[in-house]
Amino acid sequence: MFNSSAIQKLSVMAAKPQRFRHLAETTPLGAAAKKHRSLTTSAADSDPNPMKHAFSKYATYLNDLNDKRERVVKASRDITMNSKKVIFQVHRISKHNKDEVLEKAEKDLAAVMDQYISRLVKELQGTDFWKLRRAYSPGVQEYVEAATLCNFCKTGALLNLDEINASLQTLSDPSVEPLQINVLDYLLGLADLTGELMRLAIGRISDGELEYAQKICTFVREIYRELLLIAPKMEDSSDMKSKMDTMLQSVMKIENACFSVRVRGSEYIPFLGSEDTSFSWLGASNAE
Repeated sequence: MFNSSAIQKLSVMAAKPQRFRHLAETTPLGAAAKKHRSLTTSAADSDPNPMKHAFSKYATYLNDLNDKRERVVKASRDITMNSKKVIFQVHRISKHNKDEVLEKAEKDLAAVMDQYISRLVKELQGTDFWKLRRAYSPGVQEYVEAATLCNFCKTGALLNLDEINASLQTLSDPSVEPLQINVLDYLLGLADLTGELMRLAIGRISDGELEYAQKICTFVREIYRELLLIAPKMEDSSDMKSKMDTMLQSVMKIENACFSVRVRGSEYIPFLGSEDTSFSWLGASNAE
């Protein structure tokens, strides 16, 4: 019924599934696929994505910088708070306890240097500390204000920037770049000093030390005159411009107080600050 050629075709067609099944069993297709995945993984390990690797480094750097900024801000707050305590201590000064008050203020200022400024120096030395200037600038300005106020009350002279930076050298590691207070922070702290000197001058007038108040007036006037020439040339002078207005008000308050006492003081208090109560009011004798 069937010819020989048809029988041969049927036998070949029946043999093909067996041949394919045999090839599937003998050929390691799964192994080839696993081998391909293994090559891809090892290539990724040895040669990672450069962009992903770069951004991972950037993220680590920014996280470390943010953590350091938080520590620097905390140190700056501590410096500000304790420097204000030194300033308050100086304002307790009078003609009777000057040496005692200044000695206590200098000890407190040294404690600020040893406990808080040193922590800031260790955090920032050897780094690009200018990047974090906004974080520690308020504390540095307050320290400059306290240090210059103490120095003026003790010596009558201005503590300059080189002297302040020289005191920071002892806190730094000689092998790394030390933290240095920049000119802008020093000048901003010096501008704040005039406000404290105004309060000190008013207190000295009320205590009868007119000559000392006039000395403060001359000193503050000189600071204002010099900063008036520098402020317009400063690049980042937005803070300085506002402080210059406040400084002018401080100068005017000291001048008006000294003027009033000098010109009109004899009318009602001829011996201002004296313990002698036998003076006259408005030129009239004391009469019951």
